[in-house]
Amino acid sequence: MIRRLWQAGMIRMARSPSVKRIMQQGSAGSALAARYVAGATAETAVSRAAALHAQDGICGSLFYLGEYVDRPDLVAENFAAKLLAAEQLGRTDLDVHVSVDPTQIGYSLDPQLARRNAFAIAERVAASAGSRPGIHALMLDMEDETVVEPTIALHAALVEAKLPAALTLQAYLRRTEADLAAEIARGARVRLVKGAFAAGNDAAFTRQAEIKVNSRRLIALMFSRSARAAGFYPIIATHDDRLQAYAIEQAEANGWRPGDYEFEMLLGVRGDVARALARRGHRVRLYLPFGRDWWPYAIRRIGENPRNAVLLARSLLDRAA
Repeated sequence: MIRRLWQAGMIRMARSPSVKRIMQQGSAGSALAARYVAGATAETAVSRAAALHAQDGICGSLFYLGEYVDRPDLVAENFAAKLLAAEQLGRTDLDVHVSVDPTQIGYSLDPQLARRNAFAIAERVAASAGSRPGIHALMLDMEDETVVEPTIALHAALVEAKLPAALTLQAYLRRTEADLAAEIARGARVRLVKGAFAAGNDAAFTRQAEIKVNSRRLIALMFSRSARAAGFYPIIATHDDRLQAYAIEQAEANGWRPGDYEFEMLLGVRGDVARALARRGHRVRLYLPFGRDWWPYAIRRIGENPRNAVLLARSLLDRAA
């Protein structure tokens, strides 16, 4: 009950234009922004990614903040930011790895516009990476259930065009087991997440215990011997160290080596776990959001756990000081 009330309150704060304006001005919320967001610009985000890699051997995936947009000017802004992120990463020795929501780049306005933009971003990723080694990709994030089918189709089109693309699938959806089997057969790169959207019981597992059971089932598929033989690349995106341990157990049992797969986590969430995995020789990637409109994203991270109230209180006190 306490967790639900806390999350509801944080969602209200995330959606409040007045709170957002106050917190994003000046030093307001600076502790939140520094923890959860990699900077306001592509340049600062790339610098943060370079520092993480130099210090801990951790990789990054850049994400320009702003989703579910239905204005052409915002689509154009998002599209330009994704291109710039790929270009800036190409000037380093880091992976050229950019995360994209289809609704960011025009899907809500025109699916064909989103497709053209996705192809252009993937082409920029490929050109920026050149021939240097690394895990270079346009990572297609997965949004609510209504966007699942077109996102999978867009990924298939990118892969067919031999462009560097990867796909996110969600453990809470019942359909994911079949979707994952198809991606394994084609030797795709797939990031498995829990999923943060609501859906009915006919389409989704609605209880946390069910989602965790399905996560284990999907992880076992991702690390099967047949998946390894097909050239599949598993990406386990979770902060649950028990699921991480289960993935490692499955990998070791079926002949996978560290570097044949990766773990992904969010910037600012369980950094000690990310560093520990990296020290053990596992490839770890952090999701690095950047942009001026950071408040809704940061407060959602705060809302995931009532224990984060201390960080929120510190930010509000900084504002009042």
